[in-house]
Amino acid sequence: MHAIVLAAGAGSRLRDVTPVKPLLSMRGRPLLQHVLGALAAGGATSATVVVGYRADDVAEAACGAVLPVSIRPNPLWDSTPNGVSLLAAAGDVRGPTLLSMADHLLSPGLVAAVVAGAQGGVSLGIDRRLGHRWVDEEDVTRVRTRDGRIEAIGKQLLMYDCYDTGLFVIRPALIEALAALSDPSLSQGVAQLARQGQAHAIDIGDQAWLDIDDARAQALAEAEWDWR
Repeated sequence: MHAIVLAAGAGSRLRDVTPVKPLLSMRGRPLLQHVLGALAAGGATSATVVVGYRADDVAEAACGAVLPVSIRPNPLWDSTPNGVSLLAAAGDVRGPTLLSMADHLLSPGLVAAVVAGAQGGVSLGIDRRLGHRWVDEEDVTRVRTRDGRIEAIGKQLLMYDCYDTGLFVIRPALIEALAALSDPSLSQGVAQLARQGQAHAIDIGDQAWLDIDDARAQALAEAEWDWR
């Protein structure tokens, strides 16, 4: 299975800690390499990394990962939502494809669970442990589900029953949905497929994930993540 990792953003909330978020050193390796390693351990055999900010530095780190990596640039990274970054790698979505963010630590078991449960146009790993102290409630993307399908997704949802873990299995249908929108976010594309009944939720149970978006999350990861 191929994987796509979105690594184009500037990561401004971690700027006091590191100038380039995907290159944040954790246990002696860039965060991006931990992400790619988890994807490989969970079933990915190759990957595309979409770059933007400090593209050459991020590409160099990506090519030191444990699986073959190709690089796709997003020249509009600083003025468009993350759906545009995914469209930069549209040609690499030929069938079921893993999609992850460059700043999300993932357990290999989470990756394997999402791969095993994938169906429809897009499948998203969701976490029903509301209030988990690893989650930044003010910044996390919220999801409302019904009967295993996604009904709504977004950071501003008032009624929701789970969190978006940042790990998807996507198919060309999501690329088509994004391409039909102007400056689309990934959540907008998922919402479009949800309205068509093509967006599925995969409960990850107690599998671990952590969005390294600020210094608090970095400290949690250093102290509590299982680095084995």
